[in-house]
Amino acid sequence: MSATADHAEERTNPAARLGFEPGQVVQEIGYDDDVEQELREDIEAVIGQELVDEDYDDVADAVVLWFRDDDGDLTDALVDAIGLIEEGGQIWLMTPKTGRDGYIEPSDINEAAQTAGLSQTRSINAGKDWVGTRLVSPKAAKSKR
Repeated sequence: MSATADHAEERTNPAARLGFEPGQVVQEIGYDDDVEQELREDIEAVIGQELVDEDYDDVADAVVLWFRDDDGDLTDALVDAIGLIEEGGQIWLMTPKTGRDGYIEPSDINEAAQTAGLSQTRSINAGKDWVGTRLVSPKAAKSKR
């Protein structure tokens, strides 16, 4: 029964599919009262500690970047996020779903990611109002082979 429960959790719990591991440092950028609180709590449960905020002054294993259309330039935000992670780290870009305030076109996300030197690897449903897009450095993706 537990194996079935584990598989069910992976399907219903977005944090279980994000690839975080216990002990990782995950930096959160763009937090506001509209973010998916349940996802944040689930990530913290997986990593075993609280997410660190924008004032964290060391490198992180991953970044969760909440970004809305009116938050400025997405390419600049992604370039800044790259500087916050360990080599081989990942960025989870969380953007509002279609029809929600702050929605960003997928083509704009792809263009910003490419300009910042990142590759999209996959997207997930990150909650009621958010979609998550995993971005990695192409060099990091190749070095893991």
